[in-house]
Amino acid sequence: MERHYMMKEAARILGVSVRTIQRWDKAGKIRCVRTVGGKRRVPESEIKRILGLHEERKIVGYARVSSHTQRDDLERQIELIKKYAKEKGWEVEILKDIGSGLKEDRRNFRKLLTMVVNREVSKVVVAYPDRLTRLGFKTLEELFKGYGTEIVVINKRAKTPQEELVEDLITIISHFAGKLYGMKSHKYRKVVDGAEKLIRDP
Repeated sequence: MERHYMMKEAARILGVSVRTIQRWDKAGKIRCVRTVGGKRRVPESEIKRILGLHEERKIVGYARVSSHTQRDDLERQIELIKKYAKEKGWEVEILKDIGSGLKEDRRNFRKLLTMVVNREVSKVVVAYPDRLTRLGFKTLEELFKGYGTEIVVINKRAKTPQEELVEDLITIISHFAGKLYGMKSHKYRKVVDGAEKLIRDP
């Protein structure tokens, strides 16, 4: 767990006054956290950043599909991200989810947000903008930028609303079929495959 310094400790290390740190906090020049009692604490990473002590931040590749039937597409995204990172000379950590781009509680999406807020990530690499989120990509981009994180999109063209809606519908059918029959049952696979064929090839 990251160490958090009291204001007097942080002021001494940085060679400034407590009042200066308070002004920096209000101006957004330093990120302070609050205790339950409302006291400011300064994360060690912020002190290192201001002192110019460089810490290597991760480059994270994020891939997502809407349903388990699209695992091939998931692997294609991952390979595309790895190839792109290799060409750039980057080491990349891959996070992936299976779920709708409308869902905000995707496990690895939440993990990514936490990593960004903790300033652990320099770049997030995605194959398409809608793989990260279907709505609010520009807002997310600005939020990440505030934590020093850049979103790198390999292919600018997002899927059409129709394509994404098809994926979301298949996800819903998969979810309820799994609840009814179990994710590994023959009936589950039959229902999902049948729905996918019907929806994708009307």
